[in-house]
Amino acid sequence: MESVPASTVDPTLPPADWWRFALDGQALGWLAPRHQQLLSDWGLGEALAGARTWTIRSGAPHAQARSHWLAELAQRLHEAGWIRGWRGERYRCQLPGPESAQGPADGPVFFELERAAYRFFGLTSQAVHVNGVDEAGSLWCGRRSLRKATDPGRLDNLAAGGLPAGEDLLECARRELWEEAGVPASLCAPLRLMGRLRTARVEPEGWHDEWLHVFELQLPAGFIPSNQDGEVTAFERLAPEALARRLATQDFSPDAAAVTAFWLASTIPG
Repeated sequence: MESVPASTVDPTLPPADWWRFALDGQALGWLAPRHQQLLSDWGLGEALAGARTWTIRSGAPHAQARSHWLAELAQRLHEAGWIRGWRGERYRCQLPGPESAQGPADGPVFFELERAAYRFFGLTSQAVHVNGVDEAGSLWCGRRSLRKATDPGRLDNLAAGGLPAGEDLLECARRELWEEAGVPASLCAPLRLMGRLRTARVEPEGWHDEWLHVFELQLPAGFIPSNQDGEVTAFERLAPEALARRLATQDFSPDAAAVTAFWLASTIPG
């Protein structure tokens, strides 16, 4: 396929040679040219050139059956080396609902799918990010393990993670705070939702499109984070000036950088 320039109109759109991915009549994500070619080679779907859409019919009559069909396809892609970092955790894909105009889709569940497959199909996911603030107004930031499938070794927020099927935002934030930073539930009462951001970009696995729900947690004097799940190698306490320098040197992962910049803009005068 002929290469064309990236879109300069909407940052939530991929390069113009990426086509819309539609499943069972629902436009859901974006496919890179090489992913379109692979699905074509596998005899999956058809190109609707006029609409620049690659459409697939699963034949599944409902969400559960559709999830099973997609799980088999994702497993095949994983075994063929197209999907890396298999997590054994599913994300929930919902159709647009009445509150979806300025945020993530909140309508009926269309399917659930292994999170590692989301970028291949360019699907929109959700995540929570927690800025942990100490008594002096600095942020505790974690250094991601070198074993992480995405952004290994880069700085992250105090806690962050994708929103799995079956959890609400607060449950996810509290769980991630314990697993990644050792924050017990007894210290989570001040946890508050500051807002949300949307990030979108090309990654080696495909199109990354995610709503980031940004939380802030005021931590008591003397609290020191302690990782529980092996996904963080160290923590740093950074004052606003230091945060700005680290952002400038791109030490943070892309999503953590956006969340940190959002916190700085929201809380630091000027």
